[in-house]
Amino acid sequence: MRVLVNGATGKMGQEVCKAIADSPEYTLVGGVNVSGRALPGVEIFTDLSQALDVTQAQVVVDFTTPDAVQKNMEVCFAAKVPMVIGTTGFSETDLAKWQERTKATKWKAIIAPNFAIGAILLMKFSQEAMGYFQGAEIIEYHHAQKLDAPSGTALRTQALMAKEHTKPIPIHSVRLPGLVAHQEVIFGLPGQTLTIRHDSTNRESFMPGVLLAISKIPEIEGVVLGLEHILFTDI
Repeated sequence: MRVLVNGATGKMGQEVCKAIADSPEYTLVGGVNVSGRALPGVEIFTDLSQALDVTQAQVVVDFTTPDAVQKNMEVCFAAKVPMVIGTTGFSETDLAKWQERTKATKWKAIIAPNFAIGAILLMKFSQEAMGYFQGAEIIEYHHAQKLDAPSGTALRTQALMAKEHTKPIPIHSVRLPGLVAHQEVIFGLPGQTLTIRHDSTNRESFMPGVLLAISKIPEIEGVVLGLEHILFTDI
């Protein structure tokens, strides 16, 4: 499968390029960065449309910005090239709009707030635990350069937990140097608490999930929100 990475020179983009280049199953055909910043060993384009024409990519992996991602989706939608999207910042309205638009087309995308397998398990376990506790709160910690707060992972966790509980589930966001991506969910009952926590200490932790999402692109239909729909059948 021919893979184009949009946002290739960012921290996540560079990790994705390395993971794809090292994988025997995929071919890294190029990267896109609007500034034209170079990345050794990768052909860089400044325009996504041009990159799609030149590389004949079969899937685009997008790790750009919340401001740019939906414009990128429009470009890929028009070109009929599916996407794996790790960029966060979508509203519920945005997601509903894209899911509705793809019903009448064969275009497809996987949008995942988090690609770390451990983080997906945290979401699943937190949803299960919510049915047994009177309340819970989410604390998410990220590096100081993260543009959105709360994180997409925290919002997705909250949405899944809300299926099991009617009370509000607060989210607390921390942005500090030295952090990568971390989240804990604290549950409470009289006399006891339960804490479920996941830590990504290196961006390499997201790559198995990214490669899994790429591999599942031929099998999905429309827009799939969350890697949990690929890993589990009961969410």
